[in-house]
Amino acid sequence: MVPWRATDEGHVTPALLEWYGRFAEGQPGVLVVEATGIRDIPSGPLLRAGHERFLPGLRELTQVVKDRSGGQTRLFIQLIDFLHMRRRPVREDYLLRFLKIQDRHREALDIQDEAPLRQALLEMPDEELEGVLSAREWEDLQYGARERITDSRLDSVRSLPETLPALFADAADLSRRAGFDGVELHYAHAYTMASFLSRTNDRTDGYGGSRKARVRLPLEVFAAVRERLGPDFPIGCRMLGDEVIPGGSRIEDACEYATHFARAGMDFLSISKGGKFEDAAQPKVGQAVYPYTGPSGHECMPTVYIDEVGPFGRNLALAKEIRAAVHAAGYNTPVIGAGGVGTFTTAEEALVGGSCDLVAAARQSLADPDWWRKMRMGHGEQVRRCVYTNYCEALDQRHKEVTCQLWDRLPGPEAGVLMSLDGRRRLCAPPWRPESIS
Repeated sequence: MVPWRATDEGHVTPALLEWYGRFAEGQPGVLVVEATGIRDIPSGPLLRAGHERFLPGLRELTQVVKDRSGGQTRLFIQLIDFLHMRRRPVREDYLLRFLKIQDRHREALDIQDEAPLRQALLEMPDEELEGVLSAREWEDLQYGARERITDSRLDSVRSLPETLPALFADAADLSRRAGFDGVELHYAHAYTMASFLSRTNDRTDGYGGSRKARVRLPLEVFAAVRERLGPDFPIGCRMLGDEVIPGGSRIEDACEYATHFARAGMDFLSISKGGKFEDAAQPKVGQAVYPYTGPSGHECMPTVYIDEVGPFGRNLALAKEIRAAVHAAGYNTPVIGAGGVGTFTTAEEALVGGSCDLVAAARQSLADPDWWRKMRMGHGEQVRRCVYTNYCEALDQRHKEVTCQLWDRLPGPEAGVLMSLDGRRRLCAPPWRPESIS
């Protein structure tokens, strides 16, 4: 989960240390640190691992988790790459400044000079303007410009197969030196590596089209990371069981990809669903499109409002099918199931029933970081249950510090409680002290 607690330069902060330290107190088997950028480029308050200057902060983070979990929790880092995108522009700014004028625009309006042409475009009603602009230009106006891995006219995009393996390997090596116990390669949702795996990837350079071609770069990235880190360092990936979007990859694609990853020697496969840009809701002017606002996003993070089936264990069937395919191919690579795992019963049934080998629980752990310890110690009745309204996700969407509605407005009598920038919400769950319970 991205908590929006890093600096704008991608450095670890005291609030971020407290965030992960608080989760560590619950002693989960593994904590996976938020999506961390592999490039040394500005990316807002997201963690980054693309330069040596990030090493001291990441090293402090691993030590905090070790100390506050009593050495019981392993710490992995999720490494991500994403392409350039812009916020939805003001209509006037886009048409008068950003739109690249083409001959087809001149021909459509029979105006040759650029200044009067732009003014004419600005004065057109939307229903006429849409007919003059290309589909991509219209989308840039309505949603904000966004690079795609199929934009091969751009040198930076065309060369991704040459540049990404080394970038991931460098970031993974820095993470190991920082003290992380494993690496999760982000091959899911709306971002670069998932886009290579998508059925919508029609690149013609050997990295798109067929399944074999689409999985090629993810395998090359893994190979580069494995070569750098050696055979004994845990490396796995987060991948999609279903993209959900029209024309996107489905479970049969995921099963084949997973088999390739298992054969290549990945140490685990963590299964997610959806979360794509293609069906995201239109952002407000001045905001960026957010990939968890459309149907695929709702399947990625299902709520109690989604339908009569509800959110609980909703995506475990995907993990079960992928696990069966991996086993059928002769591999025992652990599969991690997720999606609405909010009770001991759901988790246990998933394990016993063969849906997965491990369970991941994000929102429930946010609601109660101690729920793992409470279950182990026989205090299950004290678990603070997630209500799956995605209050937390709505904060993430607005780039505000992520908290939980079940505890962020509780009073903080204990000293040193960190508060949100507006001073209205506590930034960590209240402490739980089992020794004080009779």
